[in-house]
Amino acid sequence: MSLSSGTAKFRVAICGAGIGGLSLAVTIGKFADCNVQVDLYEAHDAITTAGTGIVVSRHIREVMEVLGLYQEVIRVSAEPPSSSSGPRFRKSDISQGGFEWFHHILQQHNPDISIHHKHLVDILNQQIPSSCTVHFNKCLTKYVKQSAGSFVLHFADESIETTDVLIGADGIHSSVRKTLFETINEDLIDPSKIRNYSDASWTGTLIYRAVIPSEKLSQTDPENVALRDFVIFCGKGKHIVSYPISKTLINVSAVVSDERKAGTPFEGRRVSDVSREEVEEAFQDFEPAVKNLLKCFEHPSRWVLHVVDDLPLSTCDRVALIGDACHAMTPYMGAGAGQAMADAFVLGRLLAHPLTTLDNVHVALKVYQDVRLSVAQLVALNSKRAGRISQFNLPGYYNGTDQGNEREELEILQEMIINHSEGQGNAITEWQQAERNLQESVAL
Repeated sequence: MSLSSGTAKFRVAICGAGIGGLSLAVTIGKFADCNVQVDLYEAHDAITTAGTGIVVSRHIREVMEVLGLYQEVIRVSAEPPSSSSGPRFRKSDISQGGFEWFHHILQQHNPDISIHHKHLVDILNQQIPSSCTVHFNKCLTKYVKQSAGSFVLHFADESIETTDVLIGADGIHSSVRKTLFETINEDLIDPSKIRNYSDASWTGTLIYRAVIPSEKLSQTDPENVALRDFVIFCGKGKHIVSYPISKTLINVSAVVSDERKAGTPFEGRRVSDVSREEVEEAFQDFEPAVKNLLKCFEHPSRWVLHVVDDLPLSTCDRVALIGDACHAMTPYMGAGAGQAMADAFVLGRLLAHPLTTLDNVHVALKVYQDVRLSVAQLVALNSKRAGRISQFNLPGYYNGTDQGNEREELEILQEMIINHSEGQGNAITEWQQAERNLQESVAL
């Protein structure tokens, strides 16, 4: 297929300008050897994000290096970890004082790094290629396939647009996912499970989030372990994750779970501002280090944690899902943003590949699904298990009470953490496999 430099081989619409959508636009722009027209539709009036922290694994570091982002990420991230980097697990639901039961030392030569969510979004935003047009205040409500094969996109402001390829990067409550499964051929999936796939469900978990100044905690409690390290303060049905995300800021997530409420409706807003007192009350039986940490909360927000059931597919025709729209997971492995970037990297390179044309782009999307979907779903499963471990709620294992063999039971959980911590995939090798699969499929 011979194209002039000014001719687009197909049009790609990306719904959602979060980490996944932005990473996809950046990847296509970097690797497309001919013009791929990209339109990025964002529901809000600007590219913004919540003020929370994220952890970047060493494999996602490699993606950032390929995309030319890594040096800027390092510049704004937390101080490089020490040789003893890795989360410290404490048993903290002891009011008079907890104890450290495990220090999970990660690979020292290529450690994880932590960064403010907003800083990463800003870096990606600055790298949006000229071949991508960003449209604001465009909240997708549904799409309709035309007889010619293209799609009509319907937005909440009653405007419409068209595209050849549609990518849903529109988050856990994705309109792209909802339309895909509500209009899919019933021969492809079990009709009784359509709602399970199209709608997200509440996990019974609330997460209180805040970013606090390191200086404020230092003034309150200069020896607090959260000032220096990645710490998981564990307790029965509750835990707190804390880690520095810059030279001056600490990210804190306080998690309260009740699995009996999983799958039930939640009455109220999914994200709302709450008082510091509400958070402190939930952790009133935790150790002093936690109480001092929570005293530094200024404007905490409460997030109602939803997830998406494992989808049977992540693409149909010329529509594909990435990130939370595809595999929204619990945050206990800090892998959600990284998995969205891995999706975007593999899919973006497939869309930009010289072999991919309008006639076979559905093949490229199927290759993306076959390489990435099972990996992300395994990460989601491991993340759920990690949360249960941190809250001593894993059936058949330590339940948070000392019955004379507490240390032995905690050592068993320690081994489980070590065994499950490495399974986050490798987007570079996944892309290499995807390219081989594309070459084989197109040659047939």
